[in-house]
Amino acid sequence: MKAKYFRVLNRTRGTILAEHAQLAGTSSERIRGLLDRESLSQGEGLWIVPCESVHTFGMRFAIDLVYLDRKSRIRKIRHGVKPWRISACLIAHSILELPAGAVTKSDSCVGDQLELSQLADARL
Repeated sequence: MKAKYFRVLNRTRGTILAEHAQLAGTSSERIRGLLDRESLSQGEGLWIVPCESVHTFGMRFAIDLVYLDRKSRIRKIRHGVKPWRISACLIAHSILELPAGAVTKSDSCVGDQLELSQLADARL
């Protein structure tokens, strides 16, 4: 099955969170997450669906976490989560994993409305 990629727009702020966010929708994709990556470049991301908690055990870099409800509203944000941490939001339906600093750069805040648009062809 071909991976799906999305552009993530913060409709509330008119800013971009990710130009190429890969969907992790299967069990194996969610378990693997970003563990096989050396880094996450600006503009990239991973959208984990469904998901309400993540860990960064074994990761090599810090990430920003954006917890979303079923309507793609931001419910919680964690900035610069370092390796070997756990984070959860029990009211979340999905989580965006982004490069550290991406959330601040986009001025995103809890309550903002996001729009995830599927891309025809992209690579993470």
